Amino acid sequence: MDPHAIAALREEYEAAGLTESDAGGDPVALFERWFEAAVAAGLKDPNAMALATVGADGRPSVRTVLLKGFGADGVVFYTNYSSRKGDDLAAHPYAALVMLWHPLQRQVRIEGPVTRVDEETSDAYFASRPRPSRLGAVASPQSRVVADRVELERAYDAAEATYPDGTAVARPDDWGGYRVALETVEFWQGRTGRMHDRLRFRADGRGGWVRERLAP
Repeated sequence: MDPHAIAALREEYEAAGLTESDAGGDPVALFERWFEAAVAAGLKDPNAMALATVGADGRPSVRTVLLKGFGADGVVFYTNYSSRKGDDLAAHPYAALVMLWHPLQRQVRIEGPVTRVDEETSDAYFASRPRPSRLGAVASPQSRVVADRVELERAYDAAEATYPDGTAVARPDDWGGYRVALETVEFWQGRTGRMHDRLRFRADGRGGWVRERLAP
């Protein structure tokens, strides 16, 4: 692709603004409003978020995961604990997240320490997943090298044989949820001339928040 054509790609952001009065003092409430707006707008996968971690070797890694819970105690997603992200979080239990709702010209960034959710919560969510997804979690050694697609399909067939129709699929011991605590939450709203609105909330350590405006 022509590098000049790539450089020329741009869009003017002018849908709305984000004032301090509109944002309020609670990032949880603001996030809920923005997320509900993304769902109401019919956006594809409005709960998709980029998750950045750092491995024991100090190298960053990023991938897309799905938001499965949000509240004052943090952001929840589920994965294989033995995956690369799981290995990273075991070495450095801290993460950064980005949710981009481009048609709404909005972005949310979240950073904070990470802990595993309790086993009961992971069990409940795992049981709510479609059966093929549960079998896939049993069959897949996520992030590990496999010989070919046939190896994966054989593993899936083995999982089906272990858990035939009508039987409950047990959650693997190495599969479950993580919660990213809300240490910082930044809301980005596109504005004309790249003079975007950026409001960051920082936990003050006393159950409250410090709200700050950042230069775009």
